[in-house]
Amino acid sequence: MPSSDDQSLASLLTAEQRRDLATLIATTTVQMRTSITRGFESQNLTAGQKTTQSLESSGQDVPKEQPAVSENASSSDHSNLSSTEFYKLQSAALAFFDTWRDKVIHRVKEVLESESQSSKSKDPAHAQEVANAAAEEGPPSIPSEKAATDALLAVYPPISTPLSHLSYGERLTILNAILLLLLSLESYTAHSRTLLLRLSSSLHIPAARLTQMEKDIAVGLLTAASQMDASSSTSAAQQANATARKWKVGLASVAGAALIGITGGLAAPLVAAGVGGLMGGLGLGATAAAGYLGALAGSGVLVGSLFGAYGGRMTGKMMDEYAREVEDFAFLPLNDEQHNHAHLVEQARHKLEALNKEAEKQKEKEKRRLRVTIGISGWLTTKSEVLTPWHVLGDGGEPFALRWELEALLALGHAIQGAVESYAWSYIKVELLKRTVLAGLMAATWPLHFLKFSKVLDNPFSIAKSRADKAGAILADALIHKAQGERPVSLVGYSLGARVIYSCLKTLAERKAFGLIDSVVVMGAPMPSDVGDWKMIRSVVMGRLVNVYSEKDYILGFLYRTSSIQFGVAGLQAVEGAQGVENVDVSESVTGHLRYRYMVGQLLREVGWADLDDTAIAAEEHALRKVKEEEQKIEDEAKKKGEGQDGGKRDEQQAEEDVQRLEERLAAKMKLGDEAESDGKGETAQQGPA
Repeated sequence: MPSSDDQSLASLLTAEQRRDLATLIATTTVQMRTSITRGFESQNLTAGQKTTQSLESSGQDVPKEQPAVSENASSSDHSNLSSTEFYKLQSAALAFFDTWRDKVIHRVKEVLESESQSSKSKDPAHAQEVANAAAEEGPPSIPSEKAATDALLAVYPPISTPLSHLSYGERLTILNAILLLLLSLESYTAHSRTLLLRLSSSLHIPAARLTQMEKDIAVGLLTAASQMDASSSTSAAQQANATARKWKVGLASVAGAALIGITGGLAAPLVAAGVGGLMGGLGLGATAAAGYLGALAGSGVLVGSLFGAYGGRMTGKMMDEYAREVEDFAFLPLNDEQHNHAHLVEQARHKLEALNKEAEKQKEKEKRRLRVTIGISGWLTTKSEVLTPWHVLGDGGEPFALRWELEALLALGHAIQGAVESYAWSYIKVELLKRTVLAGLMAATWPLHFLKFSKVLDNPFSIAKSRADKAGAILADALIHKAQGERPVSLVGYSLGARVIYSCLKTLAERKAFGLIDSVVVMGAPMPSDVGDWKMIRSVVMGRLVNVYSEKDYILGFLYRTSSIQFGVAGLQAVEGAQGVENVDVSESVTGHLRYRYMVGQLLREVGWADLDDTAIAAEEHALRKVKEEEQKIEDEAKKKGEGQDGGKRDEQQAEEDVQRLEERLAAKMKLGDEAESDGKGETAQQGPA
């Protein structure tokens, strides 16, 4: 029987099973490549044409004269890529994928063949130990985990493989070994993450279990790296040799001897620090784990590069440079304190400097993860809303909130909230419910008395929308320059936060930056639903791309009414004709644009997001109930006030009075900043109706 240090895939799998594993990985990568190719397939109808067609089929009024949309139509919203440019984008995406796939196949083949040629063979006793190490798990009982597992199977249907009949513990060990092999490529790309999710589906392993593996390995790697406190000369030598050593990790055998030769003996601290122990709990020995990790196992420099210098690049001086381009551009970590505020970040930094630096460094490293998730708010009524909606994000991926253009978002948030709290809005909402938003947009039949609100809504929306586009381009640049390290990034945003994501993905596509983005969810997005745009942004998203929309989002419809309606509005309708784009209609639950801020966790759970904090979601649901109660009070008062009125001129007069009051209120708020909202009234305002 092999010693605990020698436990590996060779002692777990027979030669035939190792061939099955190689076949499964090859088949999975073929499917991944096919999905990329399908993302560029031509469609017969544009989203705008499908929008018009759907209105006609439903019997709704459509304007007789629609703007002509040519293939070369210019718009700030439209991707405007020629067929030649699309071909170049497709070729670049496939070339990147093929390079990544070749490295993966080579690395896996190298290890499996070296094990087949070794004297080791599957040991029945050891295989039984592994099988007993992790009892067969039943279906997830936590709502978010169950939804994530269901989504995993739906998005990535399992591939039939004999390996699925192995014990749960054996399947976990296989997945864990592949994760280590992927990390040995010295980067954890979005492609690698998607491969693991697809393998999890085929091996019938819940998404939450893969997330836990990632967390364990991140902690193990960083704990090991902290032990690698070599002399300055040794560190310098590591840095000088890092480039030459890249992609040569295949020289590391499972026995670990070659690995120690490559890293100058630095593998020993890693093994001693406990990575091997973590892996051993899932059937892999310390030596095998180190061998699978390759050069990464023995180099603090490479580990630091993987995590973006232990996470410091996302919050350090690098971000200060970007803040010069867009006001308040910063990544705020969400795993420090669950109820911290954006304006306390600077104070926290000063406080941290007074603490024990070594202890603080270790604490910071424990928060690092193999993935990064960034939440982006789209309007604000208080500065704390930069962070608050994103506390629902779990810690399987390292969670951040993006702070950008606070003043512009506060101006927009106050304007929207003031409009929907007005008596005029509550009264005419009944009239709007008689039609779909899209029909109202296309036919330009907004109630005249509501059009008066354009005085206070259009300008802040236009300013914030323009700055969202700029912030998105800067976000893309930060990711291209590896602010996050060599880790994949997932993006979630609502309202203009979704617009930031749209701009970011377009920029990444234009710069042909692949492998950076894992999954994306946009909610209530003020962005076009044109198929060309979505094919373009889909090319840089390797995982899921989800469009959450509501046909009852009247505020978004009103704000977007002067934009390029012929290309459709993603936040109001499904995106048609774009392969690999998931559409989720939440019209029944999201009855207004302000709802998204209070429903981020619930909606992410509905789409099957794999990493959520259910406790935070419960708190979110409690806040939403208060919002609904406040909304009902305002609507009841508006209804009572409207009884006996003759409508028409009275409605216009009421709207004019509301607009005047709103203008005065906004002027006062923007003059005083956020000071008035620190008292109880501020909390009430933030929970206004949607």
